[in-house]
Amino acid sequence: MSIYVVLGILLVLSIILKSPTFKKKGFIGEKSVSYQLNKLDKDKYLILHDITIPSVKGKTTQIDHVVISEHGVFVIETKNYKGWILGDEKSDYWTQVIYKRKERLNNPLRQNYGHIQALKALLSDFEEVPFISIVCFSARADLKVNVTSEVIYTKYLVSTINKYKEIALGKDDVQKIYNAIQGAGLKDGNVKKEHVKALKSELAVKANKVANDECPKCGGTLVERSGKFGKFKGCGNFPKCRFIHKNA
Repeated sequence: MSIYVVLGILLVLSIILKSPTFKKKGFIGEKSVSYQLNKLDKDKYLILHDITIPSVKGKTTQIDHVVISEHGVFVIETKNYKGWILGDEKSDYWTQVIYKRKERLNNPLRQNYGHIQALKALLSDFEEVPFISIVCFSARADLKVNVTSEVIYTKYLVSTINKYKEIALGKDDVQKIYNAIQGAGLKDGNVKKEHVKALKSELAVKANKVANDECPKCGGTLVERSGKFGKFKGCGNFPKCRFIHKNA
């Protein structure tokens, strides 16, 4: 291989590594997480990568990875920062420290909360889906955070997922949830805008029906009930119709 070919390869790699897209998306971190997720039992865990869906605020939200299983829906946010990472559960921002330099970054737990809210809205027809938030940092980071949520290093991702043993969803629902998320994934920019516009209209109609105690799924009457997670409105045609609306 000539010196010119080697120099050409190095130049291309340098351009890729410095590109805004490469840096912004944390390409290395996401690929590392994808590699870890491939270790999961494919018969038990369905995986989606880099999904963009409508958010509850009428915009869109991008989710790095979603894993659906009988144990719940794991929503994974990937971070490829280096240096000390300081923060707590509820603060708006965390801090990255590299030597004497400090940088502010958005609290990734709050980011992932937004992702989960978007998924909850998308999957509102499913009863009490457990969502597990996981934030993954690469080994380049030194985590010094005070949290109770799953904020882990990438190498612990599979063991973290596997520790959730309780069966919460049927196999049919797992596949339906996977299909619903995959089907809602937005790709083309114009399609995204139209989809969001239609979704906002649909949500407004649905909210109006719920406010008037009308089931938006079958037209039945909504009845207030109590469950282990508090009060909610359920369709009077249960079990034929399983629509529920959780009270705020």
